[in-house]
Order: sequence, then C-alpha cells, then structure tokens
Amino acid sequence: MVAGAGRSAAAGLLHGSWPAVLAVAGGIVVALAVCWLLLLAVLWRVSRGRTTWRDALRLLPDLVRLVRRLATDRDLPRGVRVRLWLLLGYLALPIDLVPDVLPVIGWADDVLAVVLVLRSVVRRAGPEALERHWPGTPEGLAAVRAACGLAPT
Repeated sequence: MVAGAGRSAAAGLLHGSWPAVLAVAGGIVVALAVCWLLLLAVLWRVSRGRTTWRDALRLLPDLVRLVRRLATDRDLPRGVRVRLWLLLGYLALPIDLVPDVLPVIGWADDVLAVVLVLRSVVRRAGPEALERHWPGTPEGLAAVRAACGLAPT
C-alpha cells in the first residue's frame, strides 16, 4: 500500500460526507417547517381566524424549544425523554418511511411521528409537562394541546 493513498482516501471520505450532512440539515428544516404548518392549521382552527402572522411565526421556534426542554427534563420518565430524542433523530435522518421528495405525502410521516410522540409524552408525563415547558403564547399552547388530542383549557 502506498503511504499517500491512505491520506487521499481519508480526504475523499471527508469530502464525500458533506452532501450527507447537508441532506440531514435539509431534512431537519423541512420536517420542522411541515410541523409548523400543521400546528399553524390547528392554531388557526382553534382561534377561528384570530391568529396573526406574528403568532404563526412564533409557533415553530416555540415547538422546537418545547421538544428540547421536554427531552432534557430529568423529572420526566426516561422512556419519555428517549422517545423525544428518537423523534429528533428520526426527523434528522434523510431517509424516512415515505421519501420527503413526494409533495405533501412525503412529509406526512414526519408530522405523524411528531404528533404520536407528543401524544405519548402527554399520556405518560401528563399535560402539565406541556404547560410547564411551553415557552410561547396561550394560543400556541392551545394548538399543541389540540394536536395532542387534549381538550382546550
């Protein structure tokens, strides 16, 4: 084996991994955008058209902060935290059950995964966990509660 061949192979491997990193980052952005659109629709339905664009734009970052806060809360059962980390990993993967390149249906599995995980979090940890960690407006919390199948407060 030639001494320089190992270095060039390693350089090629590093160079070849950037498309994968960009695909993962793009997958995360698309999944979060779809979740935002779903929750925006729920928020609009719950508020009966009283939703402002400012409220809608605030919902996505609030949802991301909610999942992060729930995943790092040591008071929640370990299984709940593991589910949340697995959800983030699933959303980060560029390969899904249904490819994201298919319009609408491609993102449906991501939205379904988010809703199912949030519902399981509520069943196991209680709706108080959502309320305790929700960083946004009461209307945004109402949209998340509706997505989780909870009655409005």
